[in-house]
Amino acid sequence: MEEDFEFENPEERKISVDRYEEMLRNEDQYFFDSKAFEGIIDYYAEKNDPVKALQVAEFAISQHPFDITFLLKQAQLFSTIQQYQNALAALDKAELLEASEGDIFLIRGGILGSIGKFDDALEQLFKALPLLDNKDEVYFHIAMIFQAQMNYDKAIIYLKKALELNMDYQEALYELAYCYDVLNRQEESISFYKKYIDSDPYSYYAWYNLGNSYHKISRFEEALDAYDYAILIKDDFSSAYFNKGNALVNLDRYQEALDVYKQTFEYEQPSADTYCAIGECYEKLEQMEEARNYYKKAVKLDAELADAWFGIGVTLDFEERYFESLHFYKKALELEDTNPDYWFAIADARYKLQQIDLAEEAYKRVVSLNPTDIDAWLDYSSILFEQTKIEEAIDVISNAITQNPNAAELYYRVVAYLFANGQYNDALNFLELGLATDPDKYHILFDYLPQLQGNQIIIEIVKKYTKPKD
Repeated sequence: MEEDFEFENPEERKISVDRYEEMLRNEDQYFFDSKAFEGIIDYYAEKNDPVKALQVAEFAISQHPFDITFLLKQAQLFSTIQQYQNALAALDKAELLEASEGDIFLIRGGILGSIGKFDDALEQLFKALPLLDNKDEVYFHIAMIFQAQMNYDKAIIYLKKALELNMDYQEALYELAYCYDVLNRQEESISFYKKYIDSDPYSYYAWYNLGNSYHKISRFEEALDAYDYAILIKDDFSSAYFNKGNALVNLDRYQEALDVYKQTFEYEQPSADTYCAIGECYEKLEQMEEARNYYKKAVKLDAELADAWFGIGVTLDFEERYFESLHFYKKALELEDTNPDYWFAIADARYKLQQIDLAEEAYKRVVSLNPTDIDAWLDYSSILFEQTKIEEAIDVISNAITQNPNAAELYYRVVAYLFANGQYNDALNFLELGLATDPDKYHILFDYLPQLQGNQIIIEIVKKYTKPKD
C-alpha cells in the first residue's frame, strides 16, 4: 500500500501516527514519506518512548535507505537509552552515505563526550564546525566538553563564542555563570553580564545571572536591583523571586522576604525549598508556630530536606522544648551526618538537658568538622571548665588557638582558665597575645570571670594596649 503523505503540522502528524499504528495492528506494510516518518519518530520520542521511536526509525531506514535523517535519529535514540556503540554504528553508516553532513560529527561528538572520550569528542566537534550553520550549538557542545574536563577557562571562551552568534542562548548564559562561579571570578562575571545587558537590556536571564553574581559576593542591594529588572521583564520568573527573597534574608529584611517567597506560588507549585525558606523567615521574626507550620509543609513535600527537620527543632528549642527539639535535630543529622551546624545544635540541646557526656562528644564532633567555629570551641571548653576539668578545657582552647591564631576571643578565654588553674605567668603571656590580636575585645575576659577586674596586674597590662577612654 503506497501513499505519499506530507507531514506539516501536529494534526497531520497524528494522522501519520494513527496510520502507523493501524499498520501494526493489521500486520501490514504501508508506505510513508520521509516527513511523515520524522513526525512519527518525534511523536514517540516526545512521549518518552524511545523503544517505539527506534522501531519506527528502523522501519523508516528500510523504506528510505539513502536518507541519513533516520540514521541520525536512530543514533540519537540509541544514545538516549545509553546504547552508545549502536549509536556510533548508525553514525558510521550515515557517514558512508554523506561524509560532509555536519550533524554526524556533532552527534558523534556528544556521544563520545558522554562516554568520557573527551579528546575524540573535541575532534569530532571541530570537524562539525565548518559544516554547520548553527555554529552557536557546536561552540556550546565544545564548551561542555571542556567543562566536563574541568577546563573552565576554555569553556568560558567557547560559551562566549556561542553567545556572540546567538545572544538568546539561555543555556550558554547559564553555563557561563556556572563556570565563573566555579572559578570564583564573580567580578569578571559581573563585568560580562553588564556588557551583555548593554547590548540586550531586555534579557531577563542576563539580569538574573547578574543578580546571582552580586549575591555571591554579598552585594545584596545590587543583587536586588538586578532581580527586580529580571522580574520587570518577565513577571512570572519564579527563580528571580526566590533569589530576591534570599537576598532580602541576607539583609535581615525578613518580612519583605516572606512576601516575595509567597509570590512564587503565583507562578509555580510550592516547593519544599520555598516552604523551608518561608519557615526560616518566620523563625527569624520569632513567630515560631508559623515557622514550624511551614517547615512541616516542607518535609511533607520532601522528607529528605534536612534543613526543614532542623528548622522544626530550632522552633522547639526556642520554646525550651529541648527533648522534642533533639528528636528533630537527629532527623536532620540522619540525612546529613557531617553538618557541623546540626551537631552544634545537638550539643547545645544535650547540655540543656544535662546530658553532659553526650554534649561533650557532640562538641568534639563540631570542632572536628568545622575547626574555625569559634563559638563551638568556647562552648566545648566551657562545659569542661564547669566540670572542673580545667586542664582539659585549657587543652581544648590551646588546640583552638593553633587552628585560629587570629581569634582574640580564644586568647581571652584561655587567660581565664589559666588564672583559675594558678598558671599566672602563662595567663599574662596569653593576655598580651590577646591584646595584641584585638585590644578592643578585652572585656570578654571580664565577662567570663568578673573577679579578674580587680586584678591590678591585668588592669596595667590592658592599659598598655588600649587607648584611655574620654
